[in-house]
Amino acid sequence: MVTVDKEKLGLWSSTSLVIGNMIGSGIFLMPAALAAFGTISLWGWFFSTIGAIILAKVFSNVSKLIPVSDGGPYAFSKMGLGNFAGFLVAWGYWLSVLATNAAIAVSLVSALSTFFPILHTHNIASIGVGLSAIWILTYINTLGVAVSGRLQTITTILKIIPLIGISIVGVFYIKIENFTPLNASNNNTVAALTATVTYTFFAFLGVECATIPAGNIANAKKNIPIATMLGTIITAAIYLLSSIVIMGLIPQKDLQHSVTPFADAAVILWGNNSKYFVSAGVVIAAFGALNGWILIQGQMPAAIAKDKLFPSVFAQQNAKAAPVFSLIVSSIFVSIFIGMNFTKGLVEQFKFLILLATLTSLVPYLFTTASYIIIKSNALKNYSTTNWIQSIFLALSTFLFLLWIVIGTGKETVYWGFIFLLLGIPVYVYILWRNK
Repeated sequence: MVTVDKEKLGLWSSTSLVIGNMIGSGIFLMPAALAAFGTISLWGWFFSTIGAIILAKVFSNVSKLIPVSDGGPYAFSKMGLGNFAGFLVAWGYWLSVLATNAAIAVSLVSALSTFFPILHTHNIASIGVGLSAIWILTYINTLGVAVSGRLQTITTILKIIPLIGISIVGVFYIKIENFTPLNASNNNTVAALTATVTYTFFAFLGVECATIPAGNIANAKKNIPIATMLGTIITAAIYLLSSIVIMGLIPQKDLQHSVTPFADAAVILWGNNSKYFVSAGVVIAAFGALNGWILIQGQMPAAIAKDKLFPSVFAQQNAKAAPVFSLIVSSIFVSIFIGMNFTKGLVEQFKFLILLATLTSLVPYLFTTASYIIIKSNALKNYSTTNWIQSIFLALSTFLFLLWIVIGTGKETVYWGFIFLLLGIPVYVYILWRNK
């Protein structure tokens, strides 16, 4: 008889963590952010989907080689490239999660503005609601990973319902003329495609989430790879279909100025009152994604603190085995991010945060991809030539795709992203000094 640890995440909870952390982290405001580029954004979705799937395959493969390694990208990079690389990955990933949570909080406030229009025009009210959501979910995550996992499963199911409903019904109401022009931006086709791939790839941040709390996942060697691939494929299918439908329903000029594109699509399909049902689903989606990412924002610093590459206080746990100090400090920084950027409009603020989050997550992804070949080489040396060629092709394809995304984030974002990454070096030097 197989026993299941009730305090650990099973296959469906792990898959819900992957799906839930991706859906809600970008899809609901993404149509408005992409409308200025035109129909070429659908090609952006296509290429970012391919990139997300091959990246998920890298994480799936490496998790089979070292299945119980808390920290995901950090653990993989540390094993493949050493302590300093591992620290930089953890630092960059942590910053990415903080920016991601701030962006999700913006999405949540945007969805709530359907019910409370003041949130779209009043900065203080917007900040208050965003901060309240962050700190309520921070408290929930102090109750343990099992409680957070159950909430994640419930919210994932609820958030998918309106997405699938609009996608299926909306197919029959698409207007072909809404797909023109192909490129509505002032950039050439290559530049516009690069920009849309970069924006849409943000919506796939989270492919690695099942690998981070590895020690809290039952039957990790089996469940993590399956959850990673299954969650990514399901999410990609929902993204592609819903994006095609939204763009086909709402003219590009109107879509550019929408802060609730899915609710606006529901109005077209079912009338004015339906926007409240869909907006409720969007609220649940953002709330669920925020819950999953707050879990991750606590787990990452705790993982590197256990290896003495971060202040030991971040590894402290309460009676529910939750890294309380790590959760609280992370949420403080997320709160600062929100306060700093609410002077911008919701869509503009969202664009800046997703570019920053995407760039700072690319370093962990790049290092993990490089570590994959090294870890595989060290773990098993008896692979066939065909197997090695496939692995090298997978790693090289993923690496080149990620470099493309780096280019797409733009000079300003690259500048700020690397400034934030460089700030980690004195922290690393200080940790080395303390450990002597």
